Amino acid sequence: MEVELTRNLQGWQRSQWSEFLTRAGLDSTEPVELTALLWEDGELAATGSRQGNVLKCIAVDQARQGEGLTATLLTSLRQEAFSCGLRHLFLYTKPQNEAMFSSLFFYPVAGTDRALLMEDRKNGVEAFLEGLERPCRTGVIGAAVMHCNPFTRGHRWLIETAAGECDWMYVFVLSEEQGRFPAADRLELVRQGTADLPNVTVAPTGPYLISQATFPTYFLKDKTQAADVQCLLDIEVFTRYFVPYFGITRRYVGTEPLCPVTNRYNQVLAEQLPRAGVELRQLQRLEAGENPVSASAVRALLGKGQPEALRALVPDTTYAYLQAHDLI
Repeated sequence: MEVELTRNLQGWQRSQWSEFLTRAGLDSTEPVELTALLWEDGELAATGSRQGNVLKCIAVDQARQGEGLTATLLTSLRQEAFSCGLRHLFLYTKPQNEAMFSSLFFYPVAGTDRALLMEDRKNGVEAFLEGLERPCRTGVIGAAVMHCNPFTRGHRWLIETAAGECDWMYVFVLSEEQGRFPAADRLELVRQGTADLPNVTVAPTGPYLISQATFPTYFLKDKTQAADVQCLLDIEVFTRYFVPYFGITRRYVGTEPLCPVTNRYNQVLAEQLPRAGVELRQLQRLEAGENPVSASAVRALLGKGQPEALRALVPDTTYAYLQAHDLI
């Protein structure tokens, strides 16, 4: 048997793949960038896929389990990922699959009763954190996790307010390439926009604090619970690794009148953080007129020839960036 790699599942091939995943109790509707197919006598014996640096939809025919087909699939997927410049891979799976993937050199990062996040680097998250600046970890240590797509006056107000209440304030900017503005640019905009605050450190999340946009749900039977599962897994990563490493005692969020998913995430934070000894502070969102200042409002104004409206929503550093990139 040979592994067939394809980037464009279509027709009969896609139909066979979809039916195979359904029999394995997995969902085939999520996007995949590349799929490995293992055929025998015209029948699909095993499959696995990759989306970015996340491996997903890994399944082996019930009658062929125990024959090492998962190892064959992962070897092909890893080699292909390496050829694409991907040196660090993750997978999400059911908790009961931990032993199988551990035997194939994937290591658990964090888990809940319904989801497990694994990576192919032993102690990868610890090594990532050790590379971040940590000037203070005593006293009242605050933290915020933000997308900043782009950095607004609302973000600045929350960070400044929180920094005024803490001995030190850490701001973690999502590293995922999701949204209009590149991750490196978003990180730099937050650093520029808070450079005058002496007790603020801005750092990337790396691949560990992961947004709803890329959390796969193919292995969850009840899709209505997907947001809560993702929230719990994300909080587990935050409290298990980020909290002790930085000495975080308080996490800050803004009120969320616009996005139900983010509002629910804030609710789960309020339920879970105290169990890890972390206080949640929810600050009222900054408003411009009668509307909350938001990154989505900024994005809606881009290219519409309303510079004064944009000036009211973003710091000078962000405004200069928008000008330099011909977005105003």
